[in-house]
Amino acid sequence: MKLKVLLTLLLCSVLGFSQSINDYKAVIIPLKYDFMKTDNQYRLATVTKSNLLRAGFKAYYANEEIPAGLGDRCELLYIDVKKDNAFLVTKLFVELKDCYGKVVYTSEIGKSREKDYEAAYKESLDNAFISVIGQHYKYNGKTITSQSLPTTAPVAATVIPTVDVSDPNLLYAQPTENGYQLIDKTPKVVMKLLKTSRPDSFIAIKDAVQGSLNAKDNGWYFEYYQNDKLVSEKISVKF
Repeated sequence: MKLKVLLTLLLCSVLGFSQSINDYKAVIIPLKYDFMKTDNQYRLATVTKSNLLRAGFKAYYANEEIPAGLGDRCELLYIDVKKDNAFLVTKLFVELKDCYGKVVYTSEIGKSREKDYEAAYKESLDNAFISVIGQHYKYNGKTITSQSLPTTAPVAATVIPTVDVSDPNLLYAQPTENGYQLIDKTPKVVMKLLKTSRPDSFIAIKDAVQGSLNAKDNGWYFEYYQNDKLVSEKISVKF
């Protein structure tokens, strides 16, 4: 009997933290996916937005101004398109992630045998979106904020710089394949981080400037050389 009660409590706990695409108000679209060389290459960002609108979502490019009613970044989903390498077949699938990079939904794989790249990418992405459209998305009115959403700790627990969540310049870390991208509240990608062998240090790229992001003095510092002088700029980051 005790085992049944424990299992029931565990199930309720898991369900309590479960996320659905219907919990989110809109989707943010990057202009460039990892396998692309330029913004909107093969018009994939355009095709993504078109399909999201067909699926019933409100959708905005990462460089667009977000409407006032969507102030909290955790009310939004962030889309990523992944390429599954295959011989003579183009395969793409869609991931919808929350504000901490956790995957909320993964589509079926869309395929195309077209030889022209633009036609192949469009067809395979359209096919991947068939499963997304089949979810019959409709916002359920649920309020998700950065305070209410459970998080994991992507950085080693030994690295605990102080974070001021009221800082208007606070950046949020979203996991990528090789590290993180830091986004502001608009949301816009401000900096990209690449992992090193140390949890308290990253290779950091901001615009055309490359340096490192290091944890020290209870904070994170972007350090780089400018006119042969070392610059150390404090960055407010929430991992």
